[in-house]
Amino acid sequence: MPASQIAFTTPASATPWQRWMVFSPVARIAFFVVLFFTLFELTSNVNLGFYGPGTTPLSHVWGNLFVQLVSTGVAYAVVVKAIERRAMREFALRDLPALLPAGLLLGTALFSAVVLVLWLAGSYHVTGIDQGVDWFPAVLSVGITAGISEEIITRGVLFRIVEEGLGTWWALAISALFFGAAHIFNPGATLWSSLAIAIEAGVLLALLYHVTRSLWPCIGLHAAWNLMQGTVFGIPVSGTSAHGWLVSERTGPDWLSGGKFGAEASVVALILCSCCSAVLLIIALRRGTIVPPAWRRRAPSAA
Repeated sequence: MPASQIAFTTPASATPWQRWMVFSPVARIAFFVVLFFTLFELTSNVNLGFYGPGTTPLSHVWGNLFVQLVSTGVAYAVVVKAIERRAMREFALRDLPALLPAGLLLGTALFSAVVLVLWLAGSYHVTGIDQGVDWFPAVLSVGITAGISEEIITRGVLFRIVEEGLGTWWALAISALFFGAAHIFNPGATLWSSLAIAIEAGVLLALLYHVTRSLWPCIGLHAAWNLMQGTVFGIPVSGTSAHGWLVSERTGPDWLSGGKFGAEASVVALILCSCCSAVLLIIALRRGTIVPPAWRRRAPSAA
């Protein structure tokens, strides 16, 4: 296993209480959660003109962007810089020009393939074109806000830190189930839709981070998937209604069309995303990058 797979290792000079209360995976995740919610409350209650009487829906979108990015970005930077005391390699600027566009391209192609299969199966129908669709708020909300904040929380914090403690397999399972459960209260959500999101998106995005060790392609894929789904093809994004360039409807059984939740609850999305996940898993296995649990990594040196 390449050493670069592990972003942080507890300093050898750390005292026993520091190992448990500061540097352990549970402590770092707990610190991030507390700081995130603290910053979220502070920024939500600061009057910067985004909310209140006379403000526009676009102003609210900008406000949500500000609150989410400050909360997640600052909390994550504090964990990495103040506790782990390392370079933030997962946000390396040298990777931005190549990996972010790669993620955007993959997300665009992947969801377009989902819609193509639904169309061939007679489930997706275009009923018109809305040339005046207001796409900018969607770019800010389901694109930038969701892409960055959700990837920091789920892949940057949960998957990465759990992987350092319990290894890759447990990190995949825990982060994917968390990602699916986070969508359970969305409009039209069911147990099936949450499970589908956990498998098709939770596993795929975690493996994409594992293979690249960068959050840029994860953000790109996440944002492009959401924008293609809602803003281009007019399909609800995780249950949230969307007004897209293409005015569309889906017919057929829910297992095929995805029902009210959208195409993410379709077996088509599940199968295509799982195929991409399988490719990434093969790459990880061939590279030998699967991280074993911390106690197994320490065993050889202890012996």
